[in-house]
Amino acid sequence: MPLLDNFSDITTRDEPLAPLTWLKIGGPAQFFVRPRSFDELSLVLRRCHDEQVPVHLLGGGSNLLVRDVGVSGAVIQLAAPEFCKIEINGTHVRAGAGASLSHVISHTVKAGLAGLDVLVGIPGTLGGALRGNAGGRSGDIGQHVRSVRTIGTDGTVTVRKEDELTFAYRESSLVNVTILEAEFELHAEDPEEITRRMRTLWIAKKATQPLTFQSAGCIFKNPRGMSAGLLIDRAGLKGVRIGNVEISDRHANFIVSHPGASSEDVMRLIDMARSKVAEQFGVDLEVEIEIW
Repeated sequence: MPLLDNFSDITTRDEPLAPLTWLKIGGPAQFFVRPRSFDELSLVLRRCHDEQVPVHLLGGGSNLLVRDVGVSGAVIQLAAPEFCKIEINGTHVRAGAGASLSHVISHTVKAGLAGLDVLVGIPGTLGGALRGNAGGRSGDIGQHVRSVRTIGTDGTVTVRKEDELTFAYRESSLVNVTILEAEFELHAEDPEEITRRMRTLWIAKKATQPLTFQSAGCIFKNPRGMSAGLLIDRAGLKGVRIGNVEISDRHANFIVSHPGASSEDVMRLIDMARSKVAEQFGVDLEVEIEIW
């Protein structure tokens, strides 16, 4: 295929994706592309657009289930230094989509800036966090965004300001585009106080979530005014296992995988949870993770 021939330096065929996801399961990518620069990314996107090759963006693989058959088309990962820069000027922060969210948080905290610290413990990249408006009870990332630079499938670069962006519970208007970088406006605060607050949040997460296991984070979105984990627990599914995956006995909105697990087993657990909760409580659970 011309896509592989023209970008052989940055493209591999049938690249295993399981090692790049938190669940450690799933098939390969037909084409796996690691652009080294914005220009290479732009060329790859335009070529995929012209040849009608499907494109998927892979971040940290923490909110993702890859099907056992793998992914057709191109899977692009923005892991090169050009996509991972973090710059701080006063209370203004600019960071690349490929930067890990934890690195962005640590840089801002060291600079005495508060706002993103409420996202402590959330894995993945900045781009993934923006697309899914990552957050928790203490706030979400969308609250602090001032602008986002994106590139379309045809190579067109766009800068979206605050009034052109929409952030809601676990979703944003940043769909069907590749996020390049984002700008945030934070506020100054004592770094020690921010660190103490982060430590408290981190301890609470460790006490209630299976962070040491292979999981993809919360599987379902919380229905309005309700907890998906509590509904699954009350449906009697905590600890239920299919094959080598199980609903966590610590937090029922987490599915953890064990050696030999398959994405088909995960899908069966997801279907079981949705069916049981709908049957017993009349609530239709909406999947939060991405499924490729």
